[in-house]
Amino acid sequence: AFLPATIPSPRLMLRAPRRSDAGLIRLYAGDPRVARMTESIPSPYPPGAAEDFIDGLASGRRSDHVWIMDGTPCGAAELIGAISAQPAGEAAFRLGYWVGPPFWNTGYASEALASLIPVLFEAGVERLEARVFVDNPASAHIVARAGFVAGRRVEVYSVARGEMVPARAFTLERADAPAPG
Repeated sequence: AFLPATIPSPRLMLRAPRRSDAGLIRLYAGDPRVARMTESIPSPYPPGAAEDFIDGLASGRRSDHVWIMDGTPCGAAELIGAISAQPAGEAAFRLGYWVGPPFWNTGYASEALASLIPVLFEAGVERLEARVFVDNPASAHIVARAGFVAGRRVEVYSVARGEMVPARAFTLERADAPAPG
């Protein structure tokens, strides 16, 4: 699926990560409160990991698509968080996101998700998936509000926690997606 490098939303511009984002990625994603709610972010965050992540995306070595939540269009911070779409089988993507602690409870994650979902469906994706740790009710609320339906409980490995963690699988089928806007 062709996915655009930038996606506008009312308060954000979702854009490709750039090298100048490395310090803020390290600061926010490296916060143990953020990392422990994700599957793949290590804690502590290793030196050079942000640069390697950005370089891997830029070179095409990574199969996932990542957009930075950039608030500068409305005078907010340049890096608020990140949202990603990773191939998950035929015409499916698994979504993930994180938001830096200074921006929690601001609606930015909901806005980024609401902006990305129609872009993915317009690109021909048929199904979106998300996995949310059961001890992260805020994230479960965000994906449910975006139209995702809670499914089975699963066990997912968290790099930051170094163990399998109970999670809930959520799905959103293109046929069931809310109308954009």
